[in-house]
Amino acid sequence: DGDAESADPEPSPARVVADADVLAADLLAGGDARESLDRLRSHSWTTLVASDPLLDDATAVIGDLADADLASDWRAAVESWREPVAHPAGDHPALASAYRGGAMQVVSLDPSLTNPQAAAGLRDRMPVSVREPRAFAAVFSPDRLYPEVVGGEYPGPDRDPRSLEPVQ
Repeated sequence: DGDAESADPEPSPARVVADADVLAADLLAGGDARESLDRLRSHSWTTLVASDPLLDDATAVIGDLADADLASDWRAAVESWREPVAHPAGDHPALASAYRGGAMQVVSLDPSLTNPQAAAGLRDRMPVSVREPRAFAAVFSPDRLYPEVVGGEYPGPDRDPRSLEPVQ
């Protein structure tokens, strides 16, 4: 239903927001967007943080580029994966999701978010990095992150990125 807990979660590099353009590209085009999100889907200890307005935007893009049935099916599937977060109306859905959801990373194709000036301005306000999918896939290292976030030795991926089912 999109309601968030009353307290914002602690910022974590394992909590990630994918902007609407990346979510749509993951489904419709694959490539770098899919590779970047597969890194999240492959690990049960990582979290996709997304507000309802963010998913609304992605659903609209998918509906416009493909069809309403695919958009509806995608929305139902992503609902079971994402952690919902609420934010004030009018806020940028990806940035507000990151801020309210403790996500330290945003994956976006929007040049107004990924340019160096935007990055510097955002870091002054909150602990977040915004990267294009290719850059995110290059720097997001589950094996280095696991000991910090979960503890212990990295066991490798524990979910099938296509079904989100545990790896056998």
